[in-house]
Amino acid sequence: MNVIRKFFVLAFITVFCVNGCAPKSASTPAQKKIVIWHWMNDRKPAFDVLAKKYKEQTGTTIEFKLFSPPDIYAQKVIAAARAGNLPDIFGILGEKRTLASFISAGHILNLTPFMEENSKVWQNTFYPQSLAVVTFGADNTYKAVPGIYGVPIDTTIIQFVYNKSLFKDAGLDPAKPPVTLDELIEDAKKIKAKTGKDGFICGWGEGWLLNCLATEWAINVMGEEKFVKTIKGEVSYTDPDWIEVFSLFAKLRDSGVLAANITTMINKESEDAFSKGNFAFSFNGSWAVNVYKQLGATLDYDFFPLPKVSTRFPVKMWGGAGSSFMVNAKSADKDEAIKFLQWLTAKEQQTFLIRETNNLPAIKGCEADFTGVLKTLSTVLDRLTHPNIWPYNEDSLVLEVMNTGLQQIVMGVKAPLDVAKDIQNAKERAARR
Repeated sequence: MNVIRKFFVLAFITVFCVNGCAPKSASTPAQKKIVIWHWMNDRKPAFDVLAKKYKEQTGTTIEFKLFSPPDIYAQKVIAAARAGNLPDIFGILGEKRTLASFISAGHILNLTPFMEENSKVWQNTFYPQSLAVVTFGADNTYKAVPGIYGVPIDTTIIQFVYNKSLFKDAGLDPAKPPVTLDELIEDAKKIKAKTGKDGFICGWGEGWLLNCLATEWAINVMGEEKFVKTIKGEVSYTDPDWIEVFSLFAKLRDSGVLAANITTMINKESEDAFSKGNFAFSFNGSWAVNVYKQLGATLDYDFFPLPKVSTRFPVKMWGGAGSSFMVNAKSADKDEAIKFLQWLTAKEQQTFLIRETNNLPAIKGCEADFTGVLKTLSTVLDRLTHPNIWPYNEDSLVLEVMNTGLQQIVMGVKAPLDVAKDIQNAKERAARR
């Protein structure tokens, strides 16, 4: 994730120019074909089944072309945009400013007219939290023309995870995960004492996971309004509320519940260790449902909301559209592409994807098909937040300094106040650029 972010921050400013390359010719009725690029390895079999079904129903060929890993896919999309040979439908990996740069260059079709047809029937199908990720409102900071520019195909939520078997072994109630950070630390210590298993593991070698957690706790400590004011530059990162947030990572370090090499571990390593039952807690996204199924089929676990550290403001969690498809504005088969995406996001196909890929759907009305951990995840759909729906986003330089600083706090290299000063200095440098 952080590799992709860095790549786009450096690349998007210069690579997206409107070019004179000719789009492909429109398909004839007898040979209609829509090409879709994606990076989702785990969903290829399900996509292939849906493509076959659509061909049988409509006569249109759908070709899903998989490119992975994600950073290679991201580079391919940028190269295709420059060359003017993007497929009919594609996804974008990166921050919302990346999506805005594609829009400004004329590569992505504004889907608002289609979403609003027939009294907004297609638009109202989606969870608003998921659709918001691909929507630009009036006077958005990216200066993109207001509109809806993508079709979400699933919903992602990032939460804490706990091992229910270890709860039982330690004499804890597996139906009652911790509600506060203090309770999490206490439960982790009890599990360690009773079972010998360690407390908390996460891929904190990837700074975005640290940033995500710090963001969620910041909103709990100071509220969304003050949090956004910090991004705007109206509140300093040396504010006492931010010191409190950064100090939470020192508290976790000092509690002794963190995995020994947590700041050098990537998320895949963390997922593997948790799936083997070696840790009581982790912090991961809803994609982990499929990962844990593959790595530890017998793992008894569940998700739970952010352990709160304050009663002053509500708890919110990162979430929204996990994956979305965009329509190439220069495609000669735009209408066919839109028809397919409308079909793909209908209840029957979304229910199929729930079963086959273990992902939450992008649309409402499938709740009866949620079972187990998906049902747990769905209970917080009304408490989601995400950088791609905030009115402002933090500068990438500031985020890099924050992520590194949080790692330094966890390693015991720097104190929370020193890290806060570093972040604020980076904020001021960014403002002068």
